[in-house]
Amino acid sequence: MTQTTLTLQDGTTFQGDSPQTNNPLATGEVVFTTGMTGYIETLTDPSYAGQIICFTYPLIGNYGVPPQHTWESQKIHARGVIVSEACTNWSHSQSTQSLLEWLNKEQVSLITDIDTRALTKHLREVGTMAGTIHQGSQITVDTTKLITNPVSAVTITQEQTYTNGNKTIIAVDCGMKENIIRHLSQFPITIRRVPFDYDYTNEHFDGIFLSNGPGDPTDCQQTIDILKKAMTKQKPIFGICLGSQLMALAAGAKTFKLPYGHRGQNQPCIDTRTKRCYITSQNHGYAVEESSLPPDWSVTFRNLNDQSIEGIAHTSLPFFSVQFHPEANPGPTDTTFLFKQFIDLL
Repeated sequence: MTQTTLTLQDGTTFQGDSPQTNNPLATGEVVFTTGMTGYIETLTDPSYAGQIICFTYPLIGNYGVPPQHTWESQKIHARGVIVSEACTNWSHSQSTQSLLEWLNKEQVSLITDIDTRALTKHLREVGTMAGTIHQGSQITVDTTKLITNPVSAVTITQEQTYTNGNKTIIAVDCGMKENIIRHLSQFPITIRRVPFDYDYTNEHFDGIFLSNGPGDPTDCQQTIDILKKAMTKQKPIFGICLGSQLMALAAGAKTFKLPYGHRGQNQPCIDTRTKRCYITSQNHGYAVEESSLPPDWSVTFRNLNDQSIEGIAHTSLPFFSVQFHPEANPGPTDTTFLFKQFIDLL
């Protein structure tokens, strides 16, 4: 192991160690996630593109890394990983390598032996910010190395079609997790998965799905403009995570950056209509500004920790979205019924 430093944009430093074989240099937005498990799905989630993830659970890597077909994308999208302890003696019948081996192969920086509790408390007090994992003396964080429009970096480049029925939905890929496709493919529909800037408004479709993705939703102006045109057709639309923010922006609302976001698979939400509570999987740094919602839109879900909006719906048209991840992976599957709710609207 080699002594390594995490330096935050405000000058705060945390000392740790990195394996000598690991790439020690990485710059990204430093965020924390509160799940006890799910590090494989988290690291391969395109929504984490360009970020350095602090795992708050003290031991990460104890069940190794399974084959690629179980991941949420083809690679790790995070730039760096911060843990208190990285397990080397992993054990699981389906795993093929350790977390350290995987990070090394993917050239993703790792820093261990960090006081993750102190780091998380600092980020909660001052907000998420850029940071750099490095060796040697303290440095100034170069924010020009951050990804400016990460959606364009993680979207698909060519349309992909999954044929399974007569009804057709357009699935707008802003960094879509594979488990979303797995859930949608369970229904007798044809899925046309298209890039985030693809204009589908003059083509046939029965519904639209808006995926999750990284970064500031206002950077996706092309996606918003296309969605505005699609809304005039009044066909069913369902959005998840970034997709919820894009739907709000297309409706005329505004979004804002949360102080430190919601990341983890233990986030409590309440359905404002039924008063039923759910534990949800989440990963986002932005939210919809409630006062900006047009009068013909309503809040359907709310975060029980900070009361921020976790779901919206049009009062008369078949448009609805949620900020959390009903497809899970990782996390509870309590809200998967939302997929059937969308399909039933087609």
